[in-house]
Amino acid sequence: MNDQKQLAIVEQRDVAFYEDILTAVKVESGDIYVSVRAVCDALDIDHRAQYRRIRRQRTLDKGFMVVNMTTIKGERATNVLRVDLLPLFLTGIGTRSIKDDDTRHKLETFQDNAARILWEAFQSGELSADNTFNELLQQGGEAVEAYKLLQSMLKLAKNQILIQSQVRDHEIRIEAIEAELGHNDRLLTQSQAVQISQGVKAIALELGKRSGRNEFGGVYGELYRRFEVTSYKQIPSHRFHEAMTYLRDWWQALTDLHDVPF
Repeated sequence: MNDQKQLAIVEQRDVAFYEDILTAVKVESGDIYVSVRAVCDALDIDHRAQYRRIRRQRTLDKGFMVVNMTTIKGERATNVLRVDLLPLFLTGIGTRSIKDDDTRHKLETFQDNAARILWEAFQSGELSADNTFNELLQQGGEAVEAYKLLQSMLKLAKNQILIQSQVRDHEIRIEAIEAELGHNDRLLTQSQAVQISQGVKAIALELGKRSGRNEFGGVYGELYRRFEVTSYKQIPSHRFHEAMTYLRDWWQALTDLHDVPF
């Protein structure tokens, strides 16, 4: 355990998995981890032997971490496994480790559903895998149809949000690439605009020390006249480096310093 990475928990939940309770946590990266001890206890197998097996398998070991989990006895260092690796871990449990047919059936259930249930517990707030409820859904009826419709709408909304996020990321990447390629019709990127505004601020503050006045308007005015724009955000992206050189030369002339702070 000493060489395992320790993670910070942002959320901890006890998830009812049929007749067992599995303790899972969400960490700062957004990944979900489950207590290996809880899984082993549910399957009535030796957790120490499984720890050793995990450490021997490179893929499993990369997702084998330590968290300070809250228990009835207070915080306790607990070995956890990332839930996407749980099926791989479970398939490696030898049948000789399982004492009876009921537990073998439970192992199959864990292999099929545990990782999904644990992950969904932190996405939708569903904290149990309830066979009774699933059976009720099969009976149909107005309430069931309404439930299924709402679930479909939630999934549709979630997919739409993900698509919009992907589109925005795609547009940002295209904008950055086009700016680098020097497309004349592209304006400054947000990052470039921020750098220019920082340059203007540094010069205005330096001038203000000498004049005792607010010099921001004057610095922006000189920049606008030089680049023939009415806003620094209208400067073409292919002239960004020219604008930064102009501002840096101005600042160095004022301060006689070589290290430019922007």
